[in-house]
Amino acid sequence: MPSYIIEGGKRLEGEVDVSGSKNASLPILASSILNSGTTKLYNVPEIRDTRITQEILKFLGCNVKKHKGKIEINSKNITKKEIPEHLMHQMRSTVILAGAILGRFREVRFSYPGGCDIGARPIDLHLKSFEKLGINIVENAGFIVCKCDKIIGANIDLDFPSVGATENIILASVFAEGETNITNAAKEPEIIDLANCLNKMGAKIEGAGTSNIKIVGVKKLNDISYNIMPDRIEAGSLLCMVAVTGGKVKLNNVIADNIIPVINKLEESGCKIEKYKNSLYLEAPKKLKALDIKTMPYPGFPTDMQSVFATMLTVAKGTSVVIENIFENRYKYMSELMKMGAKITIEGKTAVIKGVRKLSGAKVASTDLRGGAAMVTAGLVAKGRTEVTNIEYILRGYENLDKKLRKLGANISLKEGE
Repeated sequence: MPSYIIEGGKRLEGEVDVSGSKNASLPILASSILNSGTTKLYNVPEIRDTRITQEILKFLGCNVKKHKGKIEINSKNITKKEIPEHLMHQMRSTVILAGAILGRFREVRFSYPGGCDIGARPIDLHLKSFEKLGINIVENAGFIVCKCDKIIGANIDLDFPSVGATENIILASVFAEGETNITNAAKEPEIIDLANCLNKMGAKIEGAGTSNIKIVGVKKLNDISYNIMPDRIEAGSLLCMVAVTGGKVKLNNVIADNIIPVINKLEESGCKIEKYKNSLYLEAPKKLKALDIKTMPYPGFPTDMQSVFATMLTVAKGTSVVIENIFENRYKYMSELMKMGAKITIEGKTAVIKGVRKLSGAKVASTDLRGGAAMVTAGLVAKGRTEVTNIEYILRGYENLDKKLRKLGANISLKEGE
């Protein structure tokens, strides 16, 4: 397996572009199933998760073409109504395709999804929501078969504002008879992007970005071209990676309003940040200040930023407290940080981080996608050489991370697997 080799201690400086959003691309790629025609998408990141999603679209019968940053999907001749098991197990987000296939064909077969091991992420919210739409669900030998004669609009109150369940309900309801109302819906910007894309196709979705979303069923959708939003988690990760080295950066292709909690906390730690229309400028202090963070559903501090931010705090002045409220296994990466000299005490949801003067390079593993980004962050500031293994996790969600960091002056290289 490939790994990253990092010689730490370089101050990062310069200008870099943020890629398109992983978490917006996946449901929008799935939405192409619904229009029975051609969907042209721009700004889709070239990462493992988007490639797997395109493989599934091809398996279903879609014609997928890529050309100079554009992906063109023709879903007219879909022949299959199942998600292949080997691809389903590679990432959790594949479950989003179920809503789109159901929406178009009233039938889908799939197995339980895989992905990062960051805690229990059951899909019962998805299945309960499908049942409310009049879909019959049968589970047998690890497979789930969903079928119905027609999808009927319903009122669905989510127990938790799950992003995936909200997206799946939207995708399944686009052609429903009548009106579907989601209460306690997730409010993430990626849901707004999905709704904007579907509305451009001809769907009728209101309230995306609020806790109440209304979908009025339509009969058909149209061909479109659509530009995917920038990746807010990549933007936040790059800001933290620069900040931990005491550097400065101009980030292009970023929507500052989508990462306000991250910006606020970076400013609290002593960073100077200037916001522009489509860019951000950050200048870090010589020594970051300790602070407390608590992950919450959007618009709170994002769980996907917790590991990178906590890694930054390992070398901050003072003691920081991190509370993880979303995923119970999200602290697995911290044992790797401790190999590098981080002083962390974990009790339940809470991690107490006592800042040290410096981290030391070591051989460490990526435990999951964001945990892998945390290891890269640690390697950038550590004294000496760090080898980050299991980087297939990182390649799932960050496009050309090593190239972007080298552009900013980092000494990072990709070591190919043997």
